[in-house]
Amino acid sequence: MYRFKNKNVFIISICCILILLCVGIAVASERLSVRSSIANLRNGSGTKYKVLWQVEKYHPFLVINKKKDWYEVKDFEGDTAWIHKSLLGKTDTVISIKSNCNVRSKPDISSDILLRVERGVPFKVIGRKEDWINIEHADGEVGWISEKLVW
Repeated sequence: MYRFKNKNVFIISICCILILLCVGIAVASERLSVRSSIANLRNGSGTKYKVLWQVEKYHPFLVINKKKDWYEVKDFEGDTAWIHKSLLGKTDTVISIKSNCNVRSKPDISSDILLRVERGVPFKVIGRKEDWINIEHADGEVGWISEKLVW
């Protein structure tokens, strides 16, 4: 009987650890984006902390930590900072990771180039077709970009 109790405690402990790991992974993999026109990124979880940099609408982040109403986030370059949760939403977005990315009229390498964007320009995703993403910039420009050029 004594061995049976220890086995149950062991199994329950393992289950609890697995549940906690799954919750941690879910928080770490949550992807959110900026929904305001400009957002401040800070070095701590509150307005008293220094503003490190600002980003524009649709900038995507991975949530790596939560502290009350503040989220610690990581961007496409691996930089981390804190942002208030009210500035974030679940809109599907991407950001250009290369310089001189071509935004095209159709999801095809031979289609017309509508514009070229620099590294770090965020877009809202409005559709997908194979390895192309239909995007919209905050200023209303719409086009297609290869998924290899965005994060």
